[in-house]
Amino acid sequence: MSTAPVRVGVIGTGALGFHHARLLRRMPGVAFAGIYDKNPARAAEVAQQLDTTALPSLGALLERVDAVTVAVPTPAHTAVGLAVLERGVALLMEKPLADSVAAAEQLVRRAAERGMVLQVGHVERFNRAVRAAAPYLDEPRFLQIDRLAPFQPRGTDVAVILDLMIHDLDLVLELVGADVSDVRATGIPILTPHVDIANARIEFANGAIANVTASRVSRERTRKLRIFQPTGYFSLDLAQGSGDFFRLRPGWQGIGATTLEQIVEHVRLDAPEAEPLKLELESFLRAVRGEEAVVVSGAAGAQALALACRVADAVQASPLANARP
Repeated sequence: MSTAPVRVGVIGTGALGFHHARLLRRMPGVAFAGIYDKNPARAAEVAQQLDTTALPSLGALLERVDAVTVAVPTPAHTAVGLAVLERGVALLMEKPLADSVAAAEQLVRRAAERGMVLQVGHVERFNRAVRAAAPYLDEPRFLQIDRLAPFQPRGTDVAVILDLMIHDLDLVLELVGADVSDVRATGIPILTPHVDIANARIEFANGAIANVTASRVSRERTRKLRIFQPTGYFSLDLAQGSGDFFRLRPGWQGIGATTLEQIVEHVRLDAPEAEPLKLELESFLRAVRGEEAVVVSGAAGAQALALACRVADAVQASPLANARP
């Protein structure tokens, strides 16, 4: 375990990469080495705003770092990720890990061969509501997730399944903890050549079911997660980082309960306030230092991507998709 400052850089300084750099340059135990973006004008702009250095090439940045975070467009993930790992640099890759399962598995293999940390940016793992619910979770059986967002050009190089839904696919895989047995889905493109709204029903080998909806053509922004399990019901607002757990009271059947208040106990869920992206970056740095295991491993990122691809295939095979002119 190292106690020296970790030399960190950021590759890709769009909307998300900007915030990576903003947070990392102020973190204790970090020697922030600078940024790289293939657009020199954007790199110069961000460097000026954040008072940091814009490196002229990817190689120039990699010579100065122990670890990087990567927030480039999804089609570039594989090439950039392999270049980082080949240099023996720890990598946090924004989600999805790659644009194909084969490419994701290639990144996972290369990280293992080089003995390098590979973390995937599934930031909802660090959501305040999810963190608050964690102590009460016990064999979720049914999950309903709605992630709706207004349209914006960022992310539209891929379908909404890889842009937005993959957040929730990673969550359900982590929460259920069982193999997927069946996937049914439907969706359509509306404003882009790719699918912009999709719904998936995912069945697991242990009998659990997840119903997941994602849209990037909504008038309002919504991120809600509802979880049903034998001990009660969760209602989580991922956008607000808040939630409630309605827990069944032990022995309620034997007390002649006649009202819902007698049957369930309301637990207001709470966790320390913190920016999820900051928590994610801090966890990555601890993994780089050898202080703890990676929270969202490359293997977990590849698993989420594989499920997203199954959903995409199910959408293409759906009657709705086949009915389009």
